[in-house]
Amino acid sequence: MTVVLPPPHLTEQARQDWDLLQRQTRQPPAFDPEQAGLLPEPARRWLLRAVAPGTPLLRAAVLTMRGTIKLGEWRRFHANQVLLPLEGYVWSASTWLGLAPVHGFDRYRAGTGEMRWRVFDTFPVMTGGGPDITRSAAGRLACELVLAPAAALDPRVRWKALDEHHAVATVPIGGEDHEVTLAIALDGRLERVVMSRWGNPDGTAYREHLFGVECLEEGTFDGFTIPARVVGGWWPGTARRAEGEFIRFALDDALFR
Repeated sequence: MTVVLPPPHLTEQARQDWDLLQRQTRQPPAFDPEQAGLLPEPARRWLLRAVAPGTPLLRAAVLTMRGTIKLGEWRRFHANQVLLPLEGYVWSASTWLGLAPVHGFDRYRAGTGEMRWRVFDTFPVMTGGGPDITRSAAGRLACELVLAPAAALDPRVRWKALDEHHAVATVPIGGEDHEVTLAIALDGRLERVVMSRWGNPDGTAYREHLFGVECLEEGTFDGFTIPARVVGGWWPGTARRAEGEFIRFALDDALFR
């Protein structure tokens, strides 16, 4: 299986994480639809739509995406990401500030979160670490479970139904349980994902804020059907939704490993 090389502007630690998180799943079992019967009904419908029968339950994903991100104003970006649910991610992106190229990454693994963004790979424009960044990054990782659906069957993830259309996944990351609510249509299509996530989107002290993504289109890759066009941000479903929206992206490709 081809290894996807890390982007050149990662730090040494981020490169190590990149390689570790895309390791091939060892002897993955083929998906049997009867396995979905262990989940509450809304989650069962979603998993049956998200994973084709007989698909090897590969847990790691390498994603390629493009879209716009709000950095003062909306700016185009393209990005690559490695993702291993419950373990970590590295999201590496490139954009522009005027005529100046900006490269950077967000990452989480082994209980540590970090962000680092630089103009011309030299001048810092955003750098962060520490407990608040780590806790926020862990919340993002919990939310992105839906991009690698085999993780829904991980015994560490606990499920419950709220009603006919909503299921909650309790995802343990970084010593904390993160409750992620999936809104699921009757045909199993994933409509949105919301959670209470640690952050400071309003520029004040870090605390819990409502965070979520709207899943506008699906795409099928290697037997997995996942969100392929997404709008995300803070305070979904509230009067502050437009203020909190900060990313819109479409997947170009997803490789499962």
